[in-house]
Amino acid sequence: MAAQRRNLMQSHQSWTDDLPLCQMCGVGTATNCVYGPDGKGTQSHPNEDGHLGFRGEDGCFLYGVFNGYDGSRVASFASQCLTAELLLGQLNSSHTDSDIRRILTQAFDVVEKSYFETIDDALAEKAHLSNYLLPHNENVSFHQLSPQSQKVQERLKELEQEVSGGATAVVALILNNKLYIASVGTNRALLCKSSSDGQNQVLQIGRPHSTDNEDELQRLAALGVDSARVRQAGQIAGQSSTRRLGDYRVKFNYNEIDLLSAAKTRPIIAEPEIHGSHSLDNVTGFLLLMSEGLINALESAHGPEQANQEIVAMVAAELAQQTSLEAVAQSVVERVKRLHHDVYVSGRQRATYCSRHEDMTLLIRTLNYPLADGVLTPTQGGRIYPVSVPYSNSQSTSKTSVTLSLVMPSQSTLTNGTNTASTLEEGTPTPGSQSPTATLQSTNTQTQSSSSSSGDGSLFRQRGSQAAQPDETGRVPPYVDFSQFYRLWGSDHSDGQSTQGGLGPQ
Repeated sequence: MAAQRRNLMQSHQSWTDDLPLCQMCGVGTATNCVYGPDGKGTQSHPNEDGHLGFRGEDGCFLYGVFNGYDGSRVASFASQCLTAELLLGQLNSSHTDSDIRRILTQAFDVVEKSYFETIDDALAEKAHLSNYLLPHNENVSFHQLSPQSQKVQERLKELEQEVSGGATAVVALILNNKLYIASVGTNRALLCKSSSDGQNQVLQIGRPHSTDNEDELQRLAALGVDSARVRQAGQIAGQSSTRRLGDYRVKFNYNEIDLLSAAKTRPIIAEPEIHGSHSLDNVTGFLLLMSEGLINALESAHGPEQANQEIVAMVAAELAQQTSLEAVAQSVVERVKRLHHDVYVSGRQRATYCSRHEDMTLLIRTLNYPLADGVLTPTQGGRIYPVSVPYSNSQSTSKTSVTLSLVMPSQSTLTNGTNTASTLEEGTPTPGSQSPTATLQSTNTQTQSSSSSSGDGSLFRQRGSQAAQPDETGRVPPYVDFSQFYRLWGSDHSDGQSTQGGLGPQ
């Protein structure tokens, strides 16, 4: 079986290729970023997060977000193997809550053991080469090693890259219209319910398994670990999580780690904490699964006090405007990324916490929560539509592109209830939080600044606070005045050849 798993990973195939994807969820992602003094960001390593969203048989749905570190190997393996351990006939509607908890726990155990089976040969080779190299070459630099020892050292580095790394995970299972959350590590699950009065009620399911979790510190103390030192250090072997998948260093070599050396048995475990069931009958709202990177980015920018409410407010606002869950999730991730960056470049108090962020992943699963209607007219929608048009001024014949923002009126009320108050910093625009006029003015100022060569900058027609009504053809008066564009286009292309029908609205 171990050989089959190794072959599978090497061939880049998946156990779950034939499982249907769930169409009621969307995922947004962003890669890690380190900011330079000029505010420009660079990616420091490949994306290490993973996620899953599948629809099984018998009304079963499985979702997960995995936060990998020191490589994506464990996150990728866990997302495949966990799905295979749960959606290939192991679950059915006759199972009780205790049955499901047991199956979830067993699945995580299988993932952990199966992963180490895939690297057991590499670990054995690494141990053998280490035993050869150390007695003969203590306190010797690489260039002083013999050619044979240098080859051994290089091979050890290759093996270390092959076997290192781990992942944290948060998994959601829906069966019999009940929700179960299984968590290992520092990712987060939020359940948002829209109440009858239109408010969004937010429930964080479970606490992160981290070095400031009192229950986890007590668990470690019972094993002989100095929990006060762990709390003060804030990290164990480079990570704040006290439960992880993979990471052979803290599983097999924990007695060589100072903080863990006194442990009577393995202190860092992969056993999930399971919450549920939560009945979803008559629930309208959405479920959010978030990687540690997304949580940390938002909390670094604005503090941890209202992070849950902020992310829910962002999701609710995007659900009122977007027509696909993928767009909703990606828009929210991009908003968090912008907030994090803006705080860094602002130089404000929290800027020192925002010099970098890790990979970010957000999975959204709606629960009887409708998306915005894709066939709404502009006056009913509230979306911002970027439009690129060719443009050249009278001083130059070269063609450039200017992006105008056509700002449509915002909805004052969400499709499924009003949004809770956001705690975004002052000056951060939030869909639905500004009047149409205010939104227009803000965007108009930015657009004029970026296209000052257009002359007087009067690209936008003035309009009142009331949304324009469509005429008998279903059209509304344009919010953007293109007459200057038509005039410049015509003068720039007046080469004696007429364009059939002329340029401009017909």
